[in-house]
Amino acid sequence: MWYWFFKFLVVGPVLRAGFLPRWTGREHLPRTGPFVLAGNHTSMVEPAFVSYGVPRKVIFVAKRKYYEGRGPKGWALAWFLTAVGQVPIDVGSASSAAPALDTATRLLRAGGVWGVFPEGTRSPDGRMFRGHTGCMRVALPLGVPVIPVAVKDARQVGPWWTWRKGRTRMTVRYLEPFDASPWADRREDPQAWREATDALMARIRDVTGQEYVDRYPTPDELRARDGHA
Repeated sequence: MWYWFFKFLVVGPVLRAGFLPRWTGREHLPRTGPFVLAGNHTSMVEPAFVSYGVPRKVIFVAKRKYYEGRGPKGWALAWFLTAVGQVPIDVGSASSAAPALDTATRLLRAGGVWGVFPEGTRSPDGRMFRGHTGCMRVALPLGVPVIPVAVKDARQVGPWWTWRKGRTRMTVRYLEPFDASPWADRREDPQAWREATDALMARIRDVTGQEYVDRYPTPDELRARDGHA
């Protein structure tokens, strides 16, 4: 209940009226059945914009630290994330992602929609970094569609009255379903997950035009992004 309340009566109207975002390619979104939304990640606002353009419930995962804040603000954020169906995960190591991937698998088997940013964290500088393979680790064995999502101008997004102050309008483009047929006979092969992930990110990058960095962000880059340099 809370998900639909926030999506259509609280968050949605604010996004539309204040930010005037553009959503294109919604004809590529399956009306029924499970599928994965996989997008590039440059801003904290992207989950809201990406999910609002989808007429179904979209479940993302969120870093557990967002559920552990103290004081009224921290408690309110934890309540909000839980109310809209988000799933907390630990991101300290590759193995710690397993609970989130297990949750995603159950969600998809039940016919749901999983939203994921394969880069795993926000880009520290607007470039696209190497994607983690979790998306394909789940999607390939299940054989569910993966819809690439190309988000542009999220780092500079702002309300329409700030557009002349270095802000701009965000565009969310849902692309045609990713063609996973080259890996159909290797669905349990980690190398296939790697190859498919790289191909997925390249598909998104063709639309966003981002510079590509074939590695994960360093801890120093992430600290600088978060203002702890």
